[in-house]
Amino acid sequence: MRIMGRRRALVGVLAGSLLLAGCNAGPGQVGTAVIVGGKTVSVDRVQELIDKAVREHPYGQQLAKEHKLDLVGREIVRQEILHDLTVRAGQREGIGVDESLVTNALQNDPLAKPMEANPQDDPELSVQQLVARVRDHRESLVDAAIQTQLAMKYLDKLSVSFDFSSVSSTDATGADADQLREQAIEKARRFAASPTAAAELIAQDEQTPGMQAGTGQKLPAMQSPATAATVLFGLEPNTVAAFKPTPQQPLWVVVVVRERTADKPVASDQAAQPSAQQLAKVGVRLLQSYLDQVDLKVNPRYGVWDVVGMDLAPNEASKKGIVLPVHGAAQQNP
Repeated sequence: MRIMGRRRALVGVLAGSLLLAGCNAGPGQVGTAVIVGGKTVSVDRVQELIDKAVREHPYGQQLAKEHKLDLVGREIVRQEILHDLTVRAGQREGIGVDESLVTNALQNDPLAKPMEANPQDDPELSVQQLVARVRDHRESLVDAAIQTQLAMKYLDKLSVSFDFSSVSSTDATGADADQLREQAIEKARRFAASPTAAAELIAQDEQTPGMQAGTGQKLPAMQSPATAATVLFGLEPNTVAAFKPTPQQPLWVVVVVRERTADKPVASDQAAQPSAQQLAKVGVRLLQSYLDQVDLKVNPRYGVWDVVGMDLAPNEASKKGIVLPVHGAAQQNP
């Protein structure tokens, strides 16, 4: 299935959509915000960009008044990490951006306009767009274009086979959100205990009324582009993850990936046309496999790396889930 004309899609990204989609630092890195792939970004540099966000953008001033500039700092560090991974992915995949497109985009720079207060997008996306504007604009645009091209290259080829169970609540208020998270993470640890543990536990869950569970599930990315942006599609075989498919619902899923393929188009009679935002998020998810190639160290003042969200969490307890290898199982490359 043709996703969209490649040049038209890239022009769209470059022209204005820009839907962008660890370890603690050691004692010798007091002035370092992050080290990724041998590149160091200083705390002073992060602060310069935070100051720029407040000085030049009403939205940055709004966040300052709301005492939320920590969100900006974390997003700056996140985008520095993603930039390194994006460069690596582009080099490995032979993906680049036509300089004429970049030049044309910068002549009508979609990032030049100050970001107004009270943006219409969700807060997470709004902070991402703010940081894209305080970074080097060329770098922001090229990163977004490469990530989109990466998604376009693999979306119709990517497929995962997995077993799963769930942890859910009927409490629509989410009052027991922390308890659900703990239950899901504990179930993930049990899944990862041995090569046979997940199958045994899922067999029990399948007999429990109201429990969502199953084995031998196969999902092509093209069938659900939104799901393709989740950690499920970034996992290697014999890896377990616990995560929330959607933030709004009181439901966690615990999966163990059995197979991941990305080498040839996957037939699907339920293929869905991805939006530009979904492509951007899938592109970021596909960077997950490059994390093992870099030495990543994050200063604790900016949080900890969260592979489930492909972002930074304030602390371990606020991560969006957990990823674990199956103990005793041979790890495979996807």
